[in-house]
Formats: sequence, C-alpha cells, structure tokens
Amino acid sequence: MTTVTTPPADTGSGANSGSGTGTGSGTAPKRTPGSDRDERRRQDRASRHNLTFGQRISRFDVKASPYFYVAPFFILFGLVGLFPLIYTFVVSLNKWNLLTGPGEWVGLGNYVTELTDPFFWNSLFNTMSIFLLSAIPQLIGAVFIAAILDQNIRSKTFWRMSVLLPYVVTPVAVTLIFSSAFDEKYGLINNLLQSFHLSPINWKTETFPSHVAIASMVNWRWTGYNALILLAAMQAVPRDIHESAALDGAGSFRRFFSITLPSIRPTMIFVIVTATIGGLQIFTEPKLFNPSSATPGGPQRQYQTTVLYLWDMAFNRQNFGRASAIAWMLFLIIVVFGVLNFLISRRIASTESRMLKRRTARQIAAHRSGKDCNGNDSDDSDGSAQTEGGLALAAASEEKRA
Repeated sequence: MTTVTTPPADTGSGANSGSGTGTGSGTAPKRTPGSDRDERRRQDRASRHNLTFGQRISRFDVKASPYFYVAPFFILFGLVGLFPLIYTFVVSLNKWNLLTGPGEWVGLGNYVTELTDPFFWNSLFNTMSIFLLSAIPQLIGAVFIAAILDQNIRSKTFWRMSVLLPYVVTPVAVTLIFSSAFDEKYGLINNLLQSFHLSPINWKTETFPSHVAIASMVNWRWTGYNALILLAAMQAVPRDIHESAALDGAGSFRRFFSITLPSIRPTMIFVIVTATIGGLQIFTEPKLFNPSSATPGGPQRQYQTTVLYLWDMAFNRQNFGRASAIAWMLFLIIVVFGVLNFLISRRIASTESRMLKRRTARQIAAHRSGKDCNGNDSDDSDGSAQTEGGLALAAASEEKRA
C-alpha cells in the first residue's frame, strides 16, 4: 500500500519545511474579529459598487422610508408645539407688552408676582373644583355606559352613535344652550325647581352652583366620547375568560370588577390622563357661561379658571410676560398630575398583581391537598372541576394583566 503525503505549504522560510513538525508549517493564519469586520466591509463596498441604479434606489428606500414617514409629525410638533413652548418661556422672563413688544428683563420676577397674586390662587382653586366635579362623574358615567353597550342589546350601532352626538356639537353651542338653561331668572332649571316648590339657585353669582353648572357642560359633552374608548377596550377582552368565570359560578358583577376593569386598566389610564389635561385647560365653558359679565369668570371671579385668567392677563391687561409665566406654571401642574396618575395606577396594578399571585398560590395549595378554597374536603369530581376552573381563571387573568 502506498501512502501519499502532502508537503506543508511553504511559508517563505526553509527552516520549517520538510518534516512538518515546525510551529509555522501546516497551520492557517489566525483570523481576528477585526479582520472579519474589515473583510465584510470590503465585500459590502464591492457589492454596493456593483449595484444598478434601481437597486440603489430600492436600498435607499428601505433605509430612509421610515424616517420620512415619521418626519411630518416631528416637523409639525417642532413648529406648533416645541417652538411656542420655548418662546413662551423666553417671553415669561421679560416685561412683555402686547403692543410695544419685549421690554425690561425681569428674570423670574413674573413667576414670583403670580405666586403672590390672590387672583392666581383663586383661578387655580376654581380650576381644581370644576375639574373634580367634572372628571369623577364623567369617568364613572363613561364606565357605566360602556358596560351597558358591551352587552348583547338591540340596535347597538344606534346607541353607540347616540352617545357620541354630544361630542359632535361645538363647545360654543353647548355653552350657550346651558347658559340659557342655567339662567337665574328665566332658565329652565330654576323653572323646574320652582314647579316643585323649591327656591331657585343663583347659578351665575355663587361659587359652588356655578362650578356645578360648568361641570355639567363638560360631562354632557365628553362622557359619551370616553365611553366609546372604554367600550373598545372592553370588547378586546377575550370572551373565553368570561365564559370560564361564568362556568365557575361568577356573576356578572363579579366578572365586571374582577376581569373587565383590570383588563382595561391601560385604557383607563389614558382616559384619566386626557380628562386631567382637558379639565385643567378648560376655557370655553367659563368664558361663555355669563356673556353679560364684564369680568371674565363672573362678577367676583367665582368661576374664573386659570386659562381664563391667563387670557385676561394677556389680552385685557396686555401683560404677556405674566401671562406666559401663568402658562408655564399651568404646564408644570399638568405634568405633576400626569406623573401622579401614572405612579398611582402602577402602584394599584402592582398591589393587585401581588394579591392575585397569593390567591392563585392558595388555590393551588388547596387543590393539591384535596380541599377547596374554604378548607373543606372536595373529593367529588364537580368540586375538582370547579377548582380547576378557578385556577384557569386566575391564570388567565394574571396573563392578561402581564
């Protein structure tokens, strides 16, 4: 038998040739990650050099199209959002008049002046009062309406369009109608109260009644809109979870509070944040609630909100510096409220998640020990099936929250 031996490659030195026992013979040069990257770059440059014009256009389209798609939003935001915000801060540092323009540089003097102005704190109190009177009933009513529309009722489309009709009406028309209805002498509300032998209410001259009247406008217009958003979230909840809970013996109210509400928590956070922003920026309703009043917000400023006070400072007193300072303080207040809503909702979610895990662990331990959730023996198959159904329901709910 003949053995063929392949001689090692010549490395340019005769000392390592022949036997192949030298360290430099028969071994390929080691490749480092840097050399691999350089090789790939050379290959990419070569491939790009050989591309046709159409292939280059297609390659550019794949890389640049996403940036072109999102560019309009950032351009518009920079023009109508970011630039006015920065420019308003610059104006707030000056003694700025509407007609003469920029004047003396005062720094944070406008902020200090507003923080010591009782009219500013009065407007902030009115804003918070109207916001609470409108946001809380609005959210409760929206959840209630969404829960009804989520049921199997007749003419679903008609009722869904009906709750959206108040949102379609312009705020000016809504304010004028409600202003006439809440008129102190000839208004519909006081006429109805007098028909039941009740004394009329001073809706436009007293503080709390005026806040209730303005909050009713906001609730009438925005409740249906928020209800449709919550309805869309409720319909996205898997129906098999409700069916499993129903088979396990859970009633409609128990399913609603244990499955539906926890499942729509992200949408609830969105609705709460948008309602907070809109409530703290309310302007049209208090501005047109009493058109005959010479002072914006009532004769004693009893329902003058912060935005209305800002408008009065800018266009009636022509002090744009202080008005810009008010705008920035309101912006910071809205940011604080948004952060608080986020932290509270996350805290509630984490607490409920821990409680659900403990409940699931107890059910699993009871199932393995042959007892039901109440500690009784469960030898029958029905009890075992119910326990398994409860475990499946708890696991599905936990997976949905995650």
